[in-house]
Amino acid sequence: MKLTFFGGAREVTGANYLLESEGTKILVDCGLHQGLSETEKKNYKPFSFPVATLSCVLITHAHIDHIGLVPKLYKEGYRGPIYSTEPTKDVARDLLLDTQHLMEKEASLGAVYGVDDVEGALSLWKVVEYHKPFSIGPMEVEFYDAGHILGSASIKIISEGKSIVFSGDLGNVPAPLVRDTEYIHTADYALVESAYGGRVHESVIERKSVLEDLIEETVKKGGVLLIPAFAMERTQELLYELSDLVEHGSIPRVPIFIDSPLAIKMTTIYEKYMENPSFLDAEAVDRTRSGEKIFNFSGLNFTFTKEESKKINEVLPPKVIIAGAGMSNGGRIVHHEVRYLSDPQSTILFVGFQTEGTIGRLILNGAREISLLGQRVPIRCSVKAIGGYSAHADQPLLLAWVSSMKTTLKKVFVVQGEEDQSHALESKIKDELAIDATVPVIGQTYEL
Repeated sequence: MKLTFFGGAREVTGANYLLESEGTKILVDCGLHQGLSETEKKNYKPFSFPVATLSCVLITHAHIDHIGLVPKLYKEGYRGPIYSTEPTKDVARDLLLDTQHLMEKEASLGAVYGVDDVEGALSLWKVVEYHKPFSIGPMEVEFYDAGHILGSASIKIISEGKSIVFSGDLGNVPAPLVRDTEYIHTADYALVESAYGGRVHESVIERKSVLEDLIEETVKKGGVLLIPAFAMERTQELLYELSDLVEHGSIPRVPIFIDSPLAIKMTTIYEKYMENPSFLDAEAVDRTRSGEKIFNFSGLNFTFTKEESKKINEVLPPKVIIAGAGMSNGGRIVHHEVRYLSDPQSTILFVGFQTEGTIGRLILNGAREISLLGQRVPIRCSVKAIGGYSAHADQPLLLAWVSSMKTTLKKVFVVQGEEDQSHALESKIKDELAIDATVPVIGQTYEL
């Protein structure tokens, strides 16, 4: 087998891996490059391989840094099958259409692809189940639950008497909605993500307590709690825990706004699977089956239209506003940031990874002033972050996932992280697990 890294190497975004065996070529993920403008320019370059020669595309999960260039494959001539779990396919449509719209509206170089390319790619999309192996030429493929977001997967491929596992993004266990990450016990090679390869999150159990405290503090100060949140998973996790806090009287009754059309659409998709134990954890399924309305509790307001969004300004503080984008690099959250970042009584809370070059990263790193919507905005509000709300595994969880294959692994490729995080995890794998590990570079090929 031959493995080539066309994205996701020494960078968090742009996951893109080509595996070849006996003339069969499988592409694992095809993600958008996000962050600095120089990074985003990569999205406009032609693929470094002839797309028509691909046998299939496998998708680990629906985040845009893993699916965002799939329509570009279609645009450049790909007509083979695309495989993912059912929830991933459901979510992909809205996320890809939203991404295309944002690029068309905001990207200096325009959209990478059109709506027709999104629809074309979706017409090729096929659904697979966890633990139901299938063959692509000489390669046997099996999906495992990665525990990251709804429908996320790690993918194991066997060919030529060898096996390789692509981690996708691994979950932060235990997550409040999705099932725990599955461990895979045998593989010769593995690619492991490293977004938090050198970090340790706060306790997942403590994060609800921290959220509760921040809401209480914001209410006492009479301010606004701003939460830039990704439309997929993070918003639904927040709603899941806010529902519990509200219904048990753990926080004051305060207006809570979900100000993101995309997040509202994603929440609708989550509701479709809320009683499905194949994708959701037992507690979430039990709460739903008992009749609890997790995504429709007292004080919760969904603002779908622009007019509804603007009316949030008429609601006096205290209030909570959850809006996209999760890194403050666009979307409705920036309008609220212009209004409230300068307010000492308010708080901005980050609950997800902030890529280098984004507004969110600047604020989190202590910037005293930022440029938003053509104006300079001073930052006088409190700035907080809860790493426990990350949907990504931290270093101990990543090491545990790799360790489950310790007795058979010959080499580990550390991917999908900034260089310092990738190298930190690489060192731990070598030193603590005594497994050969490397941080590949873009364009590098390995004979397995």
